[in-house]
Amino acid sequence: VQLQASGGGLVQPGGSLRLSCAASGSIFSVNIMGWYRQAPGKQRELVATVTNGGSTTYADSVKGRFAISSDNAKNTVYLQMNSLKPEDTAVYYCTYGPDYYPTMYWGQGTQVTVSS
Repeated sequence: VQLQASGGGLVQPGGSLRLSCAASGSIFSVNIMGWYRQAPGKQRELVATVTNGGSTTYADSVKGRFAISSDNAKNTVYLQMNSLKPEDTAVYYCTYGPDYYPTMYWGQGTQVTVSS
């Protein structure tokens, strides 16, 4: 399985970005796709996940600001990020795997920088 992420960049505080990540290769019939992030000097943390059945989870720090969704036909996960804050600055990684191992595969990471 390969994961190709896109959509990162530089945005001002309060702005929005949309990340995308497409999975290709062997697709699991029951799967979970997600986003993690790692800021400089900090541990990698979960941002959000979505199952192919549509169930979602979010880190408390992004609830109400970020929305994760997926297009099962395209094996693609999206992360709509609104009301961005400087503390959202990090490298964002998408993940994909079966329900029993949702982080089996990792994308290459995309930089999100929130700064004025």
